[in-house]
Amino acid sequence: MRAQIKHPNTILHLVSAVTIFSLIVFVIQSSFFTNSRKIDLTNREDIQTLTEFQTSVQHCVANRGLGLSAHIIDHCQLILKFPEGTNSTWYNKQFKIFEPLEYKYDVCEAILLWEQYRNMTTVLTREYLDVRPDGWLEYAAKRIAQLGEDKCYNLSLCEEHLKVILPAKPPFHPLQFETCAVVGNSGDLLKTEFGEEIDSHDVVIRDNEAPVNEKYAKHVGRKRDFRLVVRGAARNMIKILEGAPDEVLIIKSVTHRDFNTMIKSIPNPVYLFQGIVLRRGAKGTGMKSIELALSMCHIVDIYGFTVDPGYTEWTRYFSEPKKGHNPLQGRAYYQLLECLGVIRIHSPMRAHRKQDWSDVPSRHVIKRAHTAALRLKRSQPSQAGDLGQFGSCKVWGNVGNYDGPISGSSDMSEVRKKSNYSKWEVMPFNNLRKEARDHYRQMEGVSLYKMDGNKLDDLVCVRHTLKPDT
Repeated sequence: MRAQIKHPNTILHLVSAVTIFSLIVFVIQSSFFTNSRKIDLTNREDIQTLTEFQTSVQHCVANRGLGLSAHIIDHCQLILKFPEGTNSTWYNKQFKIFEPLEYKYDVCEAILLWEQYRNMTTVLTREYLDVRPDGWLEYAAKRIAQLGEDKCYNLSLCEEHLKVILPAKPPFHPLQFETCAVVGNSGDLLKTEFGEEIDSHDVVIRDNEAPVNEKYAKHVGRKRDFRLVVRGAARNMIKILEGAPDEVLIIKSVTHRDFNTMIKSIPNPVYLFQGIVLRRGAKGTGMKSIELALSMCHIVDIYGFTVDPGYTEWTRYFSEPKKGHNPLQGRAYYQLLECLGVIRIHSPMRAHRKQDWSDVPSRHVIKRAHTAALRLKRSQPSQAGDLGQFGSCKVWGNVGNYDGPISGSSDMSEVRKKSNYSKWEVMPFNNLRKEARDHYRQMEGVSLYKMDGNKLDDLVCVRHTLKPDT
């Protein structure tokens, strides 16, 4: 009988425990579903923002594409199509097909990639090799041709190859210049007289062996600040660089003995490019020049990229026609970049109309689309991470106030010893334009480098100790 008296209390305790447990489960589920609803609502808002942005890009292509049209698939995907009757003259021997007349792009990926590039460093440095895992052992070897080894087992040998072109830290900074002109080599330049307009830019970037002289001055200008070159151009650079001792040479891919021999006999500063691999966009040195410009300049204007319709061969303004890159693919991708606010295109057919770029989405609209694309990307289970400016940092490193040696080596010629490296490598912080100083502070003194390929989440991030004057 006494046992039966205790039984109701036991049941009461069990009921209470079950009730409390149910309440806990309910709270957890409510929180989960509330957060899910919040995420879902945010996703819907982001998708709406990107859908509106796609419409803006579509209108931009219609107004500026000279016959190209954009066809929206969803909030990220679109297809750029050439009009029927476009002459596809480039034959792909590998796949045995002519160049297609339409190209599919992921605008979300493109805007994330190119907006990221505005914060990047595009020159190989010692700090990058020091911070990157196996930077000196494995990666340095990839940037040296004729090394004879797949890795830098002999560190002194690799150091000897690279020290002539390897600054301690980034010599150039995001937003260092307001306007940059990237001048390609297309024969279309002879149809216009862009020379004075090109020279009015803060910086002019040229490619490979493009000559700058009186003969072509009215077409391509005279100003010479940067030149991006492939390794095969080394043998001709001494002649090309005559009269421009401060023109900075940027080697596109790898250095080698011929390049180093040439470098030691010229006064020009020389660096090694550090960028990405674009597998779906336009290819070639011109695209790398745009990457370089975007990492230093607020506004990037391009000239001489053969982007008008109607051409049937790849021409150069200073030599006979030669086999080039896929022209339709390039033209479509450059037009996409213009409508993403990355570049501004100048060409013969555009020279005859007012260029106010009012039909290109504004920076405010582009930033909203970038934020929406980033949130959508981070909301994916496999991509969860920080939404902040360092959310793509895969590897971190820290450096102090030590500036390191100025680029060069002990066996430089007398001419080489007078190279103006200090203009870039020891420039006082306060000599940078205000926008560059503000950007440096906003980035908390962190330099961002691409690691491999064209992945968004593979950055090497190096934090510098902020000096008192910053």
